[in-house]
Amino acid sequence: MPADRPSSKKKTAESPVALSIRQPWATLVVHGIKTIEIRSWSSKRTGPIYIHAGREPDRRDDAWRFVPKSLMEFTELRGGIVGRANLIECIRYEEVDHFARDVRKHFNNPDWFTPPRLFGLVMSNAKACRFTPCKGDLYFFPFESKLKTGRE
Repeated sequence: MPADRPSSKKKTAESPVALSIRQPWATLVVHGIKTIEIRSWSSKRTGPIYIHAGREPDRRDDAWRFVPKSLMEFTELRGGIVGRANLIECIRYEEVDHFARDVRKHFNNPDWFTPPRLFGLVMSNAKACRFTPCKGDLYFFPFESKLKTGRE
C-alpha cells in the first residue's frame, strides 16, 4: 500500500507529510487562491500538510490562465516543497452539478468531471515557504527521507 493511501480510519498528521501538485496548481494552493485540490481518491487525513511542486508542470493552457503575473516566477519552483496548508476535509463529488458549484475553489472545468466520483481535498491557511528540493511521490508521502542533501 502506498504511503498514506486512503483508508477507513481517520488520519491526522503524526509526522510531516507532503502532497505533490503540479505547477501552476501548487502556486495557486500555497497562495490561497485555489482551496480545493481534486483527486480520484479520498482521504480521512486532516491537519497540516506540506505542498510539493512536482517536477513536471501541467501543460494545459487552462491551468496557467488563473496565475496572477505577480506569481509567475513562483511557478518556476519545481521538484520540492513550496509551502504548507491545513487540510480540513475531503469532499466527495458524485454529481457534475456539485463539482461545478465549487469551480471557483478548484478551477477545473465541469467537463473534467468523470463519473462515478471525484474527491476534493479542502485546504485552508495556506502559506508559501522557502523552497526545499525533494523528490515527490503519489498520495501523501513522508518527505523528510526524500530531502535532497549535498551527499547525493
